[in-house]
Amino acid sequence: MPPVGWMNDPNGLIYYKGEYHAFYQHYPYGPWQGPMHWGHAKSKDLVHWEHLPVALTPSMPYDYAENTVYGCWSGSAVDDDGVLTLIYTGHVESNDPVEVQCIARSTDGIHFEKGAASVIAGPPDAECFGFRDPKVWKHGEVWHLVVGYGKDGKGKALHYTSSDLNEWTYEGVAAESDGTMGDMWECPDMFPLGETPDSHVLLFSPMNIAPVKTLYLSGQFDYGTGEFSKQHKDRVDYGFDFYAPQTFEDASGRRIMFGWMNIWGAEMPEKEDGWMGAFTLPRVLTLAEDGSLLANPAEELKTLRGDHVGAANVLLKDGEEYSLAGAEGNALEIEAVFLADASSGAEFGLRVRCSDDGLQYTEISYQASEGVLRMNRDHAGAGEGGVNEASLVPMEGGRVKLRLFLDRSSVELFANDGRRTITNRIYPLESSLGLKLFSRDGNTVLESLNVWRMQPDQPAKTVE
Repeated sequence: MPPVGWMNDPNGLIYYKGEYHAFYQHYPYGPWQGPMHWGHAKSKDLVHWEHLPVALTPSMPYDYAENTVYGCWSGSAVDDDGVLTLIYTGHVESNDPVEVQCIARSTDGIHFEKGAASVIAGPPDAECFGFRDPKVWKHGEVWHLVVGYGKDGKGKALHYTSSDLNEWTYEGVAAESDGTMGDMWECPDMFPLGETPDSHVLLFSPMNIAPVKTLYLSGQFDYGTGEFSKQHKDRVDYGFDFYAPQTFEDASGRRIMFGWMNIWGAEMPEKEDGWMGAFTLPRVLTLAEDGSLLANPAEELKTLRGDHVGAANVLLKDGEEYSLAGAEGNALEIEAVFLADASSGAEFGLRVRCSDDGLQYTEISYQASEGVLRMNRDHAGAGEGGVNEASLVPMEGGRVKLRLFLDRSSVELFANDGRRTITNRIYPLESSLGLKLFSRDGNTVLESLNVWRMQPDQPAKTVE
């Protein structure tokens, strides 16, 4: 989370000179969306972070003006022969065009110098709904950029190329909505993933198709024609509080993703404490054989594991709750493996952040006969309620594996080794710490349960 103030989209994720850098949309003067700056932090291990000085502040005619909405909006980062380079959207509502793509460079990884002018001076068609959030990568000797755009009710990812990051050529529409995927695509991110060189994934955050917050397409990207051929489509995450994900590749070749762990329009009770917003945990992306995207927690997170308790081969009886001594807490990693019987009507799972009187809890459940995974936060405390649903096929032997990270106001669920994820913010009472497992409308076997207390980390260091 930011040291203070507002945070939204992850920006400029990059592994640079042996360290992970994460930038983000930031307003440092209050817990609300003001003129956007770029906050900045770095880490050596994805777990322990240092806050660095704000990287970008609105200051140029293309990202600053008085008496209007303005700012340094979302974008990405690349390593240009040792120069850490940010490409972002300058947004000034009194300008025409409102949105342009801009550049800033740094040789020390902390202080950035902006370009004298924007590098893409406007959209190819002025009659559009948005032109923002550039994501840049290099293929061979050519830089490629996709940027979010909307026209005629269809979200699109526009494609540009460059030899030097300064002069860009518009190549056309890389991919667009089929009419069911939103009218503007925010934060598009295209990247290679898979066994073949042309295998790529495109992430984006479609506007105006609630409750869907994020989508991905997997398929092939033809660098010759600039066209993306879709093979598989699904949601990136099925929770309420996951938006604007961005990815990067680290030194080992892993594709790592962070998302913004909030959503526009939510109550965001943390505002009362002077800050708003957080990143998700880092997730490593891989492709399954069927082209679906798998997302699993980075291995480095195991370093946070502290005290452990576990159980095995527990019969969860219909209508009864099971608790494990020592498994209470507000910062836990939980891994539960159930044996699902599709012929049974049983619905089973776990409740976290339970109050002693049983009135407050967040429930994660699975119903084998329906093949549906759910997270219910209607009794979770302050903020919005609601139920998320996602289809889920059991693993080999009818197993359902739920891996859950609970950290005060966040719940991040990874089901069946990353086949489905659900991310939500919850705001229970500090005293609501219980963990209970259950089965209803039938018995269920809990094959194994492992619970680790996540060791409290030191607050992120701040570098002036």
